[in-house]
Amino acid sequence: MRAWAAPFHRPLPGRGLPVRLHDTASDSVRLAAKGPTASLYVCGITPYDATHLGHAATYVAFDVLVRAWRDAGQEVRYVQNVTDIDDPLLERAASVGIDWAELAATQVQLFRDDMAWLGVIPPDKYVSAVDTIPRITELIGRLKDRSAVYDVDGDLYFSVRSDPRFGEISHLDAATMRTLFAERGGDPDRPGKQDPLDCLVWRLERPGEPSWPSPYGAGRPGWHIECTAIVLDHLDTGGGIDVQGGGNDLIFPHHEMCASEAHVATGRWPFAHTYTHAGMVAYQGAKMSKSLGNLVFAATLRTAGHDPGVVRLALYGHHYRSCWEWTDTMLDEASATLDRWRAAVAAPAGPDAAPVLDEVRRCLANDLDVPGAVAAVDTWMRRTLADGGPDPAAPALMADVVDTLLGIGLRQ
Repeated sequence: MRAWAAPFHRPLPGRGLPVRLHDTASDSVRLAAKGPTASLYVCGITPYDATHLGHAATYVAFDVLVRAWRDAGQEVRYVQNVTDIDDPLLERAASVGIDWAELAATQVQLFRDDMAWLGVIPPDKYVSAVDTIPRITELIGRLKDRSAVYDVDGDLYFSVRSDPRFGEISHLDAATMRTLFAERGGDPDRPGKQDPLDCLVWRLERPGEPSWPSPYGAGRPGWHIECTAIVLDHLDTGGGIDVQGGGNDLIFPHHEMCASEAHVATGRWPFAHTYTHAGMVAYQGAKMSKSLGNLVFAATLRTAGHDPGVVRLALYGHHYRSCWEWTDTMLDEASATLDRWRAAVAAPAGPDAAPVLDEVRRCLANDLDVPGAVAAVDTWMRRTLADGGPDPAAPALMADVVDTLLGIGLRQ
């Protein structure tokens, strides 16, 4: 599947620092990638209401990670999926009277347009769940060979207890797992299951639903097995990937299930060395969600003529792991900041910018402390506007720092 055009990259003098990220499984901040190549998988959208600002905050956060890794001299192998077949997509298509494939294609293109507008670096591979079905059925076969898949009325389920490490990412008790599983697409109360938490890997064809041929009968894949198959096929070279990322609503069940399926299928641990999760964005007193309808869409801001740098600055007001609430005044505040920064980099000279570059790099290496990086940049911008400075090369360097590391274009 095609992704979107990559933004122009301006190299910076020197080299960034090794990035350390918070790992959900160990609840610690650790080196995110040890080798010359960093591998990243970020769970993508289910294309039926793209792209609200909760999505944007997550993908912009991992965009900064990619930028920081590249600045540190590491090659980045980045894969993202799109869940273009799943119950929520089919339900939305039915409710609005449109073919599910047409709805998915329209929303995927909208997401591409939004990501390009926001200056997000595209993944190296942007992978469709539908295109992955042959790999998914192969993976199910590997799990069956290990007695980790069983049949319930023609549907196939993965036995989570086949992985002795199940639960080591989320560290939740059984009752909480069951509650979240029910809320997030699971079916803990289905009769015939060996464990309430066992997850669907292949759904036998139902009347009126799309289906694909498989050794297990015509049907379609479950949700979690999709990402497991994509990572194993496109990213994992045998030692586990460096980072699996997404919103913190994916910790359980999605990332827990993906890891367990991979552990059992490969006989290797870990699936990912670091599990990194972005916080949720609320609006009007509740988490932005499609079910509540309290969504602010990137496309709405884009078509209204807002500068993408303003949106990124508004998202940068909070650390990526925090949960926070969007307010409409954030755009005005961010717009004022962007205007100040553009005025400062247009000045004939300014204070030495090298220490600011160093501080931005330190902040990003420290679990993507983007608010700290923004504060360091803003201090320089204010000093420049107030007092000028002796260095005629400093404004151009600051413009490059903001563009390359924060994804905000200041040159007009």
